[in-house]
Amino acid sequence: MPHPAPAPAPAPAPAPAPAAHPPRMNAFAQLRAGRTARRVPQLLLGLAGYGAAVMVLVESGLGTASWSVLTDGTAKSLGISFGWATNLISLLVLLAWIPLRELPGLGTVLNVAIVGFAADATAAVLPAPEGTVASLAYLALGLVALGFFDALYLGAQFGSGPRDGIMTGLVRLTRLPVAVVRTGIEVSVAGLGWLLGGTLGLGTVLVALCTGPLIGWFLPRLTVRLDDPSGVGPLVQYGGQP
Repeated sequence: MPHPAPAPAPAPAPAPAPAAHPPRMNAFAQLRAGRTARRVPQLLLGLAGYGAAVMVLVESGLGTASWSVLTDGTAKSLGISFGWATNLISLLVLLAWIPLRELPGLGTVLNVAIVGFAADATAAVLPAPEGTVASLAYLALGLVALGFFDALYLGAQFGSGPRDGIMTGLVRLTRLPVAVVRTGIEVSVAGLGWLLGGTLGLGTVLVALCTGPLIGWFLPRLTVRLDDPSGVGPLVQYGGQP
């Protein structure tokens, strides 16, 4: 009696597609990539919302963002004002763009112009939280908003701000996920600021640990699909959506 033929072996599961990483585009290529009617408002809203989110975290009274801790520690160590320390760190960060081969764009310029203005405007109208519950609510809202609006303006693909350029450059060069790179930066910056004498709070720890995963989750969903200016086809950063 003939034996039945053995069942064919199941086909191996396809390997997951590699994560998309941001290509290098100069300011002209960013403008030529198309969809500016969506991307420009997204850029402006993202930057304004980012500045507001930073101030909501500050007003919570439970700790600020990692870069603020570094600025505070630098100011105390060098005996200079918070503003001068901010300018010094911004200069050093921009110099770090050179080995990372980051390219500035419209978002780089507007980041400097809009984020601080939006933070000051928010401080002028935002009431101080009353009680621990309100402070915790400010912290939670500010943290989620920080990740969302950071991803929103980066997803417009007009270039990053000085500090976010460190993240995008390292993501491109190391091929690591955004969440891993951003968390490493946040923890390192907060730790260095604390060693220099900066004030570290509960909110700072949460921002350092949660901002990276939040941006990593939001960014693929908010990145605008672009046309490759070379004519090859669609260009997508960070695995963005159409």
